[in-house]
Amino acid sequence: YGSSYFAQLQEIGEVHVQMGLPTHYTNAAINFIRRFFNEKITEAFQENERLAIINSCGKILDIHLDVMTMAYREEEMMSYSSLSRFKLGLILAAKKASDLVDLTLVASLSLVALFIIGLFFYDIYLLVSTEISMEKGILTVLGSLLVLWAVSELMSEEIKHLKGEGFAIGAFIALAMAAIIRKILVSSLSSEKVTELLAYGAVLLALGVVYWLLRIQPEQKGK
Repeated sequence: YGSSYFAQLQEIGEVHVQMGLPTHYTNAAINFIRRFFNEKITEAFQENERLAIINSCGKILDIHLDVMTMAYREEEMMSYSSLSRFKLGLILAAKKASDLVDLTLVASLSLVALFIIGLFFYDIYLLVSTEISMEKGILTVLGSLLVLWAVSELMSEEIKHLKGEGFAIGAFIALAMAAIIRKILVSSLSSEKVTELLAYGAVLLALGVVYWLLRIQPEQKGK
């Protein structure tokens, strides 16, 4: 491998950066090639020489991966070198503050989930003790269960966000929809709350449209 080959690999890495291709795609591709080579070497060579050849191919692939990802490291260093020390410190402080807010949000959601569990069992108590009608009690319990499910989904999405995934605004909209549905279930038992039901229905329709738009956007990107 001469300097021209090295330059070619580096150019490939630069093209990947310009395309915005994430580094894990390059790592996955090299890993696929590594497994393919290992399988072919295992089929073609005896056990006494197989290990040495596999190690050699592994080193060659590691060199290729290192050169190809060099452009990513240079791009990252350039973005940091253009920042002043004050700006860099401000970014790091903001990152720590963001992590603290995320942890606080997860803790708050856990506390809210406990309260909703309490509300769920309280609704069951009201239903069993016949303090409310059977129809209203069942709808209230179902509404509380729906909100509890939405909070559970929201906590799962927030945990994924802590692990580095994107912020799932759709989970918050789903929670709002669950709360509105609970309101509709309870209000539907009263014939005097027609205006209130229509208002809840309009809000639920608007939230449903926004939730649908958020769901179809990743599917269109995938296509």
